[in-house]
Amino acid sequence: MTDALLNRVIAIAESRELNVFAALLERRGATVLRYPLVQIIDAPDAAPVLEWIRLAAAGNLDDLILLTGEGLRRLLRCIDRHEPTLREPFLAALRGLRKITRGPKPARALRELGLSAELPAVVPTTAGVIDTLRPLNLNARRVGVQLYGDDPNHPLIEFLAKAGAQVRIVAPYRYADGATAAAVADLLARMRAGGVDAIAFTSKAQVERLFRAAPAQQVRTALAATRVAAVGPVVSQTLAELGVRVQAMPDDSWFMKPLTAALSELLGELPG
Repeated sequence: MTDALLNRVIAIAESRELNVFAALLERRGATVLRYPLVQIIDAPDAAPVLEWIRLAAAGNLDDLILLTGEGLRRLLRCIDRHEPTLREPFLAALRGLRKITRGPKPARALRELGLSAELPAVVPTTAGVIDTLRPLNLNARRVGVQLYGDDPNHPLIEFLAKAGAQVRIVAPYRYADGATAAAVADLLARMRAGGVDAIAFTSKAQVERLFRAAPAQQVRTALAATRVAAVGPVVSQTLAELGVRVQAMPDDSWFMKPLTAALSELLGELPG
């Protein structure tokens, strides 16, 4: 597989770690097309985020569901920007909470703080989080939920409410459009013309942005003309629900290095 990516053209939609992902591919000989479809921004109003942080820091939560690593980092960033004195009490409270993580990224964010999840989801999806929590008695438990962007995640919140939990949500960041409309149109045109060997998605928001940029059937046609890779089950499920077949995904470690390896394996099996 050493030369599997040599001279292959791969489009990437990543933004936060764009250059890191591009370098992984370029070291294997790929030509990388950079189309950062979304950008991550802080919540436009810090007040409700700070209110939630104060609630947690005061010991008013029993459990914390972390859906993303970015969410935990943005909570700490909000503290550092607006109310630094909250950092130590928040971290102290975090140590005492039962922490539930959806996938490896929030687990990694906890490890950066010297912490770990008491309950990693059996599968890194919302359904996996629900299945992990289902056997537990959640009645009257005070459960904090860090959302994915501003997605209200109705299935998870409804499950918790029916289980008798007292739910407190926080949305410390948002997704905004990254690449311009002209750039996205260029990407779709390149794919339709067969000029892209593969496209790699690393977040659900990237997929949703692409499907907002043009009529759905035009996007599906473009994606059908190339190979599609997803970093993990959440992204893969989003693509499947939109009628797109995913041809490469890491087996059990949903990061960029394994995604690069999955692309190498996929493209190494195909003629040049």
